[in-house]
Amino acid sequence: MPELTTGTLSIGEVSERTGLSVHALRFYEREGILANPVSRGAGGRRVYREEDVDWLTVCVVLRASGMPLPDIRRYTELVRAGAGNEVARLELLRAHRIRVLDQMAQLERSLDLVNYKVGIYEDILDAAGSPPDSPAPALGDRPAPPALGDRTAAGGSGVPREREHR
Repeated sequence: MPELTTGTLSIGEVSERTGLSVHALRFYEREGILANPVSRGAGGRRVYREEDVDWLTVCVVLRASGMPLPDIRRYTELVRAGAGNEVARLELLRAHRIRVLDQMAQLERSLDLVNYKVGIYEDILDAAGSPPDSPAPALGDRPAPPALGDRTAAGGSGVPREREHR
């Protein structure tokens, strides 16, 4: 491979730095996700700059947080257009922040349920004298069961169905 100009990176180096595959980098370029056009070096190979890595890192975080590609593309277009559209950028990011907060709340509810179920099985194993090699570490004070709605045992006992070993 020919030597790159100082301060430039190959697609392989960018892949390593961002965690994106070479295929994903090409896809992002085709989809208009990069803030600046990718230069070509000798032989037509893509040549990236540090700014490209910085921008791709932002895109990776936005994508990992659930931002759809069309929204990332729109954000990229706004950034590429330069100053004067900060209100539109802010609106896009605020809308995404609401979605992220909703996801976090859902994950918190999910974790509450998982912790509750872990506690149930720890109690069952403790009562049965769990084997010494059991990897069931104590969680400390167990939280109250998450809101399970009408998921109670038949007969209205108020005991969550999980207590019936389901």
